[in-house]
Amino acid sequence: MAAPTVGHTENEILIAAPVDLTWEMTNDLESWPQLFSEYAAVEVMAREGDKVTFRLTMHPDENGTVWSWVSERILDRRNLTVRARRVETGPFQHMDIHWEYAEVPGGTSMRWVQDFAMKPDAPVDDATMTDRINRNSVVQMERIRERVEKQAAERGVSPMPGRAVREG
Repeated sequence: MAAPTVGHTENEILIAAPVDLTWEMTNDLESWPQLFSEYAAVEVMAREGDKVTFRLTMHPDENGTVWSWVSERILDRRNLTVRARRVETGPFQHMDIHWEYAEVPGGTSMRWVQDFAMKPDAPVDDATMTDRINRNSVVQMERIRERVEKQAAERGVSPMPGRAVREG
């Protein structure tokens, strides 16, 4: 039986870059400390086919606490989806994440869905964590959009496959 879900977030952004580049950059775990502002380190622990087990370590929070946990990601490149879950759940009873990418007019739609429940003794409740994730997802997605679009411009690729970006 699946764990009960209390917290749920859905966030989406349009990135003016090809889906292949967006997929490549956002699923390169080793680059996450540069891609995301919240992560200080990523340690890949195991790779088995399309499944990656890794440790994420965040920058210290406002109280100086450094949060770290082990997650598992399963990439489905053909269907442009990623499923992830925390293996070490920390303050969460469970945390399940689903990323979806879609080629759309103007580039790539990237959508993140998170379903979770906080432990009773967690420092925040489900509603507070939902608000925190929603606020932070907007910040992180915008940061990713800027970096992917910059890389697309540097590579001279347009959001639509097979079309080079032309200047002037």
